[in-house]
Amino acid sequence: MSQRSNEYGQPIGPEIANWSARPRPPRTPMSGRYCRLEPVSAAKHADELHAAWGLAPDDRDWTYLFAERPKNAEECHAYVAGLEKSDDPLHYAIIDTATGKAVGTAAHMRIDPAHGVIEVGTITYSPLLQRTRAGTEAMYLMMKRAFDELGYRRYEWKCDNHNEPSKRAALRYGFTYEGLFRKAIVYKGRSRDTAWFSIIDAEWAGVKQAFEDWLAPGNFDGNGMQKTPLAKGR
Repeated sequence: MSQRSNEYGQPIGPEIANWSARPRPPRTPMSGRYCRLEPVSAAKHADELHAAWGLAPDDRDWTYLFAERPKNAEECHAYVAGLEKSDDPLHYAIIDTATGKAVGTAAHMRIDPAHGVIEVGTITYSPLLQRTRAGTEAMYLMMKRAFDELGYRRYEWKCDNHNEPSKRAALRYGFTYEGLFRKAIVYKGRSRDTAWFSIIDAEWAGVKQAFEDWLAPGNFDGNGMQKTPLAKGR
């Protein structure tokens, strides 16, 4: 593609014809083979989430989150009620279709309809969701909503630069590392350097196909072990 210039000979970006602000994500379910995402509800999901998060032997899954793991059912109900009231982040409960129970949450956040940018974050997977097909499918369904349903141009993933599992997950899911924002955030009494990752609309078709190939039942043997890793599908 040739470089565009304005009337002063300055280089400018590609033209976007007929652009309009994107819709905000709706409070409607997203359904897949292994999981379903639905807007989080304290009345419906708090007890199940408390039980699922409580299966972890310690709080290490919450080290890099802004919140702490609720200590009891009452705290969990209050925490989930706060998630339910929020429009941005817009939190979803992740339901395991095999059990019908909520086993984690994730959110669309920093929603920018004017520029077509949206982020995934506040990912709180219980041990029942970690390293499962449902956990991977949940991320696919959230991307699919952003790109296919709503027409967003850019999908972001950000995390504490010390959070190596999160950075590995971003790369596995097809995100591109973009750089480090130094001293970007203060949380839990400490400074955070934030690692930035993204997927853009031009990359989505390949990322989507890799997810669908990986999630296909034929990619797993009789013991449920993957035949081809997700990262090798791209």
